This record gives sequence, C-alpha cells and structure tokens, in this order.
Amino acid sequence: MSGLTRRDVLRAAVVAAAGTVAAAAAPASLLRPAAAGTTEHAIALTHVTVIDATGAPPRHDMTVLVQGQQIVAVGHRGDIPIPPGAEVLDLPGRFVIPGLCDMHVHSVHRERIAPPLYIANGVTTVREMAGSPLFHQWRDRVESGSLLGPRWIIGSRIIDGAPTIGDPASFMEVGNEEEARQAVRQAKREGADFVKVYSRLSGEAYRAIAEEARLQRIPFAGHCPDVVPLSHASAAGQRSIEHLFSTFYETSTQEADIRRAIADLEIGQGDYTAWLNGIHRLEWTAATSYSDEKAARVFARLARNRTRSVPTLTAYRVLDRPDEVARTDERLKYVPVSVAADWPLVLEFLQAGRTVEQAAEWRELFQHRLAFVGALGHAGVPVLAGTDAGDLPYVFPGFSLHDELAFLVTARFTPMQALRAATLEPARLLGLERSVGTVEWGKVADLVVLDADPLADITNTRKIHAVLVRGQLISAEQRTRMLADVEQAAQEETDPSPSTARRFAGCCDAVTVR
Repeated sequence: MSGLTRRDVLRAAVVAAAGTVAAAAAPASLLRPAAAGTTEHAIALTHVTVIDATGAPPRHDMTVLVQGQQIVAVGHRGDIPIPPGAEVLDLPGRFVIPGLCDMHVHSVHRERIAPPLYIANGVTTVREMAGSPLFHQWRDRVESGSLLGPRWIIGSRIIDGAPTIGDPASFMEVGNEEEARQAVRQAKREGADFVKVYSRLSGEAYRAIAEEARLQRIPFAGHCPDVVPLSHASAAGQRSIEHLFSTFYETSTQEADIRRAIADLEIGQGDYTAWLNGIHRLEWTAATSYSDEKAARVFARLARNRTRSVPTLTAYRVLDRPDEVARTDERLKYVPVSVAADWPLVLEFLQAGRTVEQAAEWRELFQHRLAFVGALGHAGVPVLAGTDAGDLPYVFPGFSLHDELAFLVTARFTPMQALRAATLEPARLLGLERSVGTVEWGKVADLVVLDADPLADITNTRKIHAVLVRGQLISAEQRTRMLADVEQAAQEETDPSPSTARRFAGCCDAVTVR
C-alpha cells in the first residue's frame, strides 16, 4: 500500500464521482515550534509507575529524571535526588511508557495536522514509507527545533515493476535488472534511509534490488512482491514485510495453483483496483487452505532471519470491512474538511462491485489476518505496529496507532507484547535501541504519561496525560491546545492547486471496479 498508489486511485474515483479534491496544503500560521534553550532544563516525573518496555514488571512509586534531551535517572523516589530548579510533576496513579513508534505512515502534506497529531498521541517516531523532499525538510526542521514533530525515518520513492500499479509520475518503474540497480543507487543519492519495494516487481528486478542494496549498504523494506515467496524475501535480506499481501501464499496447500494464477495476472499501469481485486481471490484461496505445517517452516525462517512483519491491521479493517467503519468518528474533526467529506464516498468505492458472497469473504478474511498475525508472533517473528495512516479513510495520524495496538491484542498478543511492538521492537529494527524504545537511564527522553494502566487494558494507551519528546514537555494543557490548533487547521484548509486537481483527475481513466 503506497503513499500515493491507493490514495491516488481511490481519491481519483471519489473526485470523478463527487467533483471535489482535497487541499494539498494548509497555512503555516498555527505551527507550533519546539522550545529552544532546553538543553539543561531538568524535569522530574515523581510517584509514577514505570512500564519500561524491556519486559520487566511495572515499577511503582518511581521517579524519572530528565535533563535536556536525556533520561538521567530512573529509580524509587527516595533514591533519586532532584536538582534545584527542576520542574517537578507529581503524578501519583499515572503510568510512564516509552514514546511510541508508528512504523508505517504516509504523512499527508499538511504540517499543521500530521506532525502535531503524532506528538499529541505519544507517537515520537514514524517511518515514512514513501519519501519526498518535503518530509526531509520536516525532519531537518524537527532536528533544528523549528518544528515540533516526531523523529522521521524516511524511505525512498516507491520502486515497483513495469507497469506499476501506482502513479507512474511518482513511482519508480523498473523492468529489468539494470533499472532496478539504478533505482537503488538513486534512492541512496536522494538521501533515503531505506529502499521501498512494491508488489509488481519481477523476480529478476527484486533480486537485483536486494543485491544492490547490500552493495550500497542501504536497507530495503516494503511489500512482499507477488511473485516472491515470503521465505525468499526473508532470505534476500528484506528488513520488514509491510502489510499481509502475498504473505498467505507460501502457507497454503494450494500454493502451486496460486503461483500459476499470479503468473497469469495482467494488470494495467496505475490500475490498483484491478490488482487489489485480483489478489483478493488468491488471498482467500490461500487463507482457506492454510497449513500449520507449511506456516511453521516459513515462520521459523522469518524468526531466524529477524525479518519483521508490519501487518497494518488498522488498514485492513477498512479494506476488508468498509461497511463496519464508523462514519461519525469523533476524530474526524482533526481531518481537513474536504477530505473528511470524501471519505464516505471512498468507503462506497471500496465496496463497489462486491457481490454479497464476496463481501462476506472480505469480512471473513479479516479474521484470517488476525489469526495469521497471532501465529507470526507466537512463532517468534518480530511484529511491529504500523497503521498506513494517510493512505486510507478513517485511519488517523497518531490516533490510529492506538487502534493498531488493540488489534494486536485481539490477535492474541499480550498488552506488553503489543506495547513492545510500538517501542522496543521498532527501535531494534531501526538500529536505535541504544537511544529510544525503553524507559532507561541514558535514553532519549521520549516518554508518554498515561492516566491508566496499559497492561491492564491496552486501550489505556489512548488516555494520555502528557508527552515528552526529546525532553520537551507537552503538558496536559499544552496537548489540549495543540489538538485545538489542529482542529482549527482542519477547518481552515484552502482549495487545492489546479495541478493537484489535474493529477487526481488524470487517474480516473485507470480506475475500474471488478
């Protein structure tokens, strides 16, 4: 699921149906910059219960001392001297967890909305799955202190096969080994943190990307291409498998038939809908012919290679069960008004063409996905929390990460395992475990203060009292103002530029529903 592929295709259909286009930008008058000069400022969180995400039991009546951007002490309150002049927050009955990571986002180009929503929801690190120069600018501004936002890990432009099912104006299409290698080298030149691969890559191109990525010393991650078995992607060194597309096939007793059907798929350029409906039939076949024995072998390889899964169950809830999505979600007030107005139409578009039997299959497939993710976790495959925010309706920046944690628990993760899927495990994948991911001495002070225990009920991660991001305190009052600013920004969006309208309208010819 790309940052532009599904959004552009679905959006195009809505534009064709409703004649509206969402704004691409918002005025900068409500930006909230990071506070300057906080290097030596000390903050003490006292009388808190610390859930450090290492797997250790909660520790009660603790003090967490922050100085500048770092945690400088974590201990029982009587053992931690508080320096003179420190800002003391007495927080009895509250819980401190690490800052959260959303490992799959497509941030819309509205800096008054996405960055503050991440922080207000305790999301202090995001992995951007389709890079653009703007996101690099945001990251630079966050690091310089002129923009309040999360830590940004930014992927390349998406590399797909030829023809791509995405937008050929923004995707890199590769049709052979040399083009694949050039795409990897270009991604590195453009400053990407990792190469993003996509669904329609050929086996030849995929192997070339894997080899060139090793030569260039740049990780690669993304979809498991349709023609590449999951265990082969793991052996090739793909760092993470995004979503669950193609992941069922190798666990099916009918894999040979599915592989033949994949070879017969003919999808036109930009025709994401045809691809989505085509692979649905194969996913359904694979899910209903699931083999525990085959799955055990595949999952053992993934676990051995530390190949991560980012299932984005929140996104699949929308794709598989659009009729169950709450269209009056209170979080809609944080969505630009024209976008929110279009979202019901997108849901209708997702369901268009589905027979009663097919709609029942899609709904049932979501249960198979939950069981599959639970089996991955039980087998020791690292599962990471990601939402696909920005790519589908009713998936909200920041807010929906808490939905994803709840889905992981529904998939039989313990609350601690779900919490680690959004903290320590992402830090390990990103090579940042010495800096973030747990509440420990010496780590960056990315912290979330909760009003209730997330280990008793994972939905308590939504009950946010305060956030610290690189040592900067966002108090309960500041967080309330931040959300009010986002709500105001969502109401003040301007009309899109003609070029944006033309780009969306230009996708319409490619959209068909089967």
